[in-house]
Amino acid sequence: MSVTPAAVVFDVNETLSDLSSMARRFAEAGAPEHLARLWFASVLRDGFAVAAAGSQETFAVLAEENLRSLLGALPSHREVEGAIGHIMSGFLDLPVHPDVLPAVRALRGSGLRLVTLSNGSAQVAERLLSTAGVREDFERVLSVEDAGVWKPVRGAYEYAAERCGLSTSDMLMVAVHPWDVDGAARAGMRTAWVDRSGSHYPSYAAEPDHTVRSLEDLAGALSP
Repeated sequence: MSVTPAAVVFDVNETLSDLSSMARRFAEAGAPEHLARLWFASVLRDGFAVAAAGSQETFAVLAEENLRSLLGALPSHREVEGAIGHIMSGFLDLPVHPDVLPAVRALRGSGLRLVTLSNGSAQVAERLLSTAGVREDFERVLSVEDAGVWKPVRGAYEYAAERCGLSTSDMLMVAVHPWDVDGAARAGMRTAWVDRSGSHYPSYAAEPDHTVRSLEDLAGALSP
């Protein structure tokens, strides 16, 4: 029988926030929409690389530098720096996925503590949750910028546990990214993989304790 965690830790980018509108930002900047996904993956790649080298950089800096590389190689109708500003500002207008609000309310109704842990900035996460009307449901909004190391390095998850006054084994990490699930599991957390699209979970990653198609399904699984 699974044990109910003391706290549920949510990844932010793509787990809570819907990044699909960023493709439109690329189009408005004169770039192909499909570059949005390549760009986001490139930012994560570089963040992981910097962390593996024992250093750290903010999501915003890595995002802007990758945009300079991508947009600088394209014939664009806009000046590159202006296009970068337009795309980056899209993070301030992102919506949450439709399953977020009912799931958050259900989890809080069950008495669970809710926090976020993002590789992005706490300010972006704060705005996302406030705009969605669920900021008050979250005890803490945490960023790896304060942890000193990006997820999936163990120290990022240990930082979240320390801030909550818990051990990692008392926490459940929720993410759409297998690499985040894997990192949290290796740090001692229980995990939940949110598979909204019916995709494949890689065999090399630690198996999640829960695999759900939506956050509402997860709330149901954790209900007493």
